[in-house]
Amino acid sequence: MEWQPVRKTRTFEEVLAQIERRIAEDGLTAGDRLPGERQLAGQLHVSRASVREALRVLETLGVVSSQAGRGPDAGAVLISRPESALADLLRLHLGTASLSLDEVIDTRLMIEQWAVLHAHPGHAPAALDAMAAALERMEAAATPQEFVDHDVAFHLGVAMLSGNRLLAATMRALRQTIHAFSVAAVERAGQTGLLMADHRRIHELVAAGDGPAAARAVTEHLARAYPPAPDGPPEA
Repeated sequence: MEWQPVRKTRTFEEVLAQIERRIAEDGLTAGDRLPGERQLAGQLHVSRASVREALRVLETLGVVSSQAGRGPDAGAVLISRPESALADLLRLHLGTASLSLDEVIDTRLMIEQWAVLHAHPGHAPAALDAMAAALERMEAAATPQEFVDHDVAFHLGVAMLSGNRLLAATMRALRQTIHAFSVAAVERAGQTGLLMADHRRIHELVAAGDGPAAARAVTEHLARAYPPAPDGPPEA
């Protein structure tokens, strides 16, 4: 058996794990407020960007609601307890399992198609807001890494449409599996104009309530983002 490279954990994932652990250990419930972004960054000795990304993930999963404010009004409000054991299991399994890129993309396609076809009216506004915010951040991204980080948030927003938290958790785990490949793909492309056009179209069709067209747009987008290699698909 050959040794495999150790996967490097990104800072925001460590922040996410600590926030999940504090929620569990402190017995926080819906309505409780987390420390503000600046305070958390200082306590954890990380950048505010890392804290912001972790909170964005929790917001996408329906765990917190981020609200602007200062002093006692600063910090995200807990709206549900995270299913941390399930999320950890998914991250561990999908991060280490030997999955091909085709398997990951096929699963993503099923999740996103189902989500846009079964968008729940009660969850669509929050999902659309998350997708719109991710679009703005992708437009302003200075590096492929930044672009892909916000691309993750956009597709998590797509998964949120159905209101099924397991789908969102699965999507996040799948995205982590191919994150490095996604960054490399953006670097090879050298531009993100076509991908941005795909994202905007998906958002517009979902907002218009056209599920079938949005499902087709998702299919076309994933085919553009991950074209098959000439000598077979690379491993994730």
